[in-house]
Amino acid sequence: MELLKGLPLRRTFLAVILNLLALTLSTTALLGSYWCTGTQKVPKPLCGKTKASQCIGVPIPSDDASNISSEDSMHYSWETGDDRFAFRYFHTGMWLSCEESIEGTEEKCRSFIELSPPAERGILWLSLGSEMLYISLLLISFILLMVEILHTGNPVCGMKLNAFAAVSSVLSGLLGMVAHMMYSQVFQATVNLGPEDWRPHTWDYGWAFYMAWASFTCCMASAVTTLNTYTKTILEFKRNHIKGYDESLKENPQHHQCFIQQISSYYEPKGKAFHSVSEGVDFYTDLQQKILQQEPELDLDEVLGQTVGEDRC
Repeated sequence: MELLKGLPLRRTFLAVILNLLALTLSTTALLGSYWCTGTQKVPKPLCGKTKASQCIGVPIPSDDASNISSEDSMHYSWETGDDRFAFRYFHTGMWLSCEESIEGTEEKCRSFIELSPPAERGILWLSLGSEMLYISLLLISFILLMVEILHTGNPVCGMKLNAFAAVSSVLSGLLGMVAHMMYSQVFQATVNLGPEDWRPHTWDYGWAFYMAWASFTCCMASAVTTLNTYTKTILEFKRNHIKGYDESLKENPQHHQCFIQQISSYYEPKGKAFHSVSEGVDFYTDLQQKILQQEPELDLDEVLGQTVGEDRC
């Protein structure tokens, strides 16, 4: 019995761990800017004193022409096609899009909401709202599960908390899935219709995107574990109730037989068998009229005597 009592608590503890993991992953992914990563194709800057590589050569002054050969001075004039462009690294999240600076080591960040097409900004805001609701419902589910673990004295309240936590986890998982899919749609639209100086040459999903889907997986696993705990607890209560009822019948078989006899005598009257529904209705109608006629003639002592005789059975 102690093992059976400990199993629901273990399942609840497992659900808490999965819920906490989902909450941590989703919060980290929302605040991160690595949902999508890739490279952007930009023209090479002019070479200067601070930039000597991945740049386009500038005309050389006449006073230095004697020290430099003609081949070096004409090197960059023959660059065509992709040779005149550089590929810089960028990463984008729900809030910011940061790009590598070719001229320096610092990154240049811009708001991804401003970069997205105006027709897609409503979907992006809806995605952000769904992501925040997703995290809020995960937090509510975590609090309910913690209250269930800390207050185990009342099993009925524990079952109610378990049910609310399961519903909250399922709703949060659905909202998270919708938010991730809407963000993917907005990013692909921005790739095609966004500003020309931002459009990526190659791109792929980053670690924050995969972390968000891992959070969704942990959330649904927590919901399934919580529902499993609730279902098994209900089935265990029903089984214990039926088992206790069977034991009570075994301890008091006379009471059970008396109850069966009373039901049989009520539904199987002596002296007449019914061959049709109409005959049964006529018989019970006549019997009811006879009882109503005899009721005024019965004394209180006779009624009490009949009741005591039935109780003895």
